[in-house]
Amino acid sequence: MKKQSSFYNIIIAMLICVLPLYSCGQKNTTEETADTGETMDSEKPLVVFVIGDHEYSSEATLPLVAEELEKNYGFRTIVLTSEPDHTSEENIPGLEALEEADLAVFYLRWRRLPEDQIKYIDDYLQSGRPLLGFRTSTHAFNYPKGHPLEEWNAFGEFALGGPGGWGVGGHTHYGHLSSTDVSVVAEQSEHPILKGLDREFHVRSWLYHVVPNYPLSDATSLLMGTAVDPDKEAVPNPVAWTWKTAAGGKVFTTTLGHPEDFDNENMQHLVINAVHWAVDLPTPDQWAGKFEMNVPYRQP
Repeated sequence: MKKQSSFYNIIIAMLICVLPLYSCGQKNTTEETADTGETMDSEKPLVVFVIGDHEYSSEATLPLVAEELEKNYGFRTIVLTSEPDHTSEENIPGLEALEEADLAVFYLRWRRLPEDQIKYIDDYLQSGRPLLGFRTSTHAFNYPKGHPLEEWNAFGEFALGGPGGWGVGGHTHYGHLSSTDVSVVAEQSEHPILKGLDREFHVRSWLYHVVPNYPLSDATSLLMGTAVDPDKEAVPNPVAWTWKTAAGGKVFTTTLGHPEDFDNENMQHLVINAVHWAVDLPTPDQWAGKFEMNVPYRQP
């Protein structure tokens, strides 16, 4: 029995010595993976999508963009949507995710979020971090006159450098049966957001009228739109621009965003480039290619 007991003691002693070495070996493997340039998840930029619109199916298009950013471009993403569905104007749960976001992306239309949810957006804007805004985010909020949060109706101006609400400064569109020819602003042709885009392309979005007051005078227009088959006399209007918030946050805004726009490879490339630009990363030299969207337009 003594011999058997001694044998077991030797085995246990050997295991005690070997297990820490195994553990250390595992740790070193992780460190070596990091040293080879593979980015740990916690180090990847976090993009938070804040979505709520009645018309343009953004709760279906932008998650596909988020998926592409994660799959091919090394981002982490969180997608927040109106609940219980896209028509719900007073609730987008999870906005505390903005506290950790490196970039916030907004596609909103006429929301009336409660004060505790607006605070997360306000804190984000005040932090000077970057943001992207799509189409109806020029009229993201629609609080009634006299409401304590009525000033948020001007979100399109103080957050995106565009019209501060529908109808403000003549903000309108050229009819749902029209569409838009888009062209690169010649002076900005080398801008990193425009890298890899065709100089001209066509989208389904009916052109938003924002001139002459918007975008704001210190914005830089990147793309111009010309209405095709408009329902009224039309003039060219910027459809994409960059700007900076009062807190110094980088901004990219586009008035495009019809779901069929996202089927256009130029639109996809534009958005992927804009995300990189916003977080101070170089726009990709290697475009991963067009990704499938095929999201239907929803009538308002």
